[in-house]
Amino acid sequence: MTPNLNMFSLEGKTALVTGANTGLGQGICIAYAKAGANVIGVARRSCEDTAAKIADFGGSFKEIIADLSDISVVPTIVEQSQKAFGRVDILVNNAGIIKRCDAVDVSIEDWDAVINVNEKMVFFLSQAFAKGWVKDNKGGKIINIASMLSYQGGIRVPAYTASKSAIIGLTRELANEWSKYNINVNGIAPGYMETNNTENLRNDEHRSEEILGRIPAGRWGTPEDIAGAAIFLASEASSYVHGFTIAVDGGWLAR
Repeated sequence: MTPNLNMFSLEGKTALVTGANTGLGQGICIAYAKAGANVIGVARRSCEDTAAKIADFGGSFKEIIADLSDISVVPTIVEQSQKAFGRVDILVNNAGIIKRCDAVDVSIEDWDAVINVNEKMVFFLSQAFAKGWVKDNKGGKIINIASMLSYQGGIRVPAYTASKSAIIGLTRELANEWSKYNINVNGIAPGYMETNNTENLRNDEHRSEEILGRIPAGRWGTPEDIAGAAIFLASEASSYVHGFTIAVDGGWLAR
């Protein structure tokens, strides 16, 4: 039987991606636009670079500027996204922050800052869109960006590890509740990627060598490496996939 590759198409869909101005978020936006989706990028700073890259191939993109550390912006994001393209079909919770510090020195302010963006916002933004999807009975897709530290402890990043471990659990829980409404909730756990969050690690020759020595693929990942998994989980091809987090890690977890 010839496979129906149209099941991977995002034509006629609208995707909202947080943290869309750089890195993995930008890569996912570009991939979705190439797959035919209208894309909305949410970020604290301008997404002009993402917009320019998508405009180069005639894709459709609009930005929403919002501070994702402030939960009060959720209704505004929903409202502005509806004004941009109408119904949002796909939500990618990608935005995240990391603060490196010895565990004995972590402040309450830094802990709360990481948890608010990486965990609290993920839940309440998902809830806001899911309410509409349950009401109109048309379903939707939620993709949460987890981490290798969803599986491992890490060093000097206790709040980040706690938040990313929570993301896998939250992905499972929401899938348990919302699958019956034709809402797919899944995750992607990127390995060590060339992004802003890993710049310090990549610039540290010793740490970079240690990390590369454990990656079977022998290189840092790129935003482009996320594209296939992101399109799969956003498309009809994953219609019976619920509550699972795919590792895109160059084999890191296999070691």
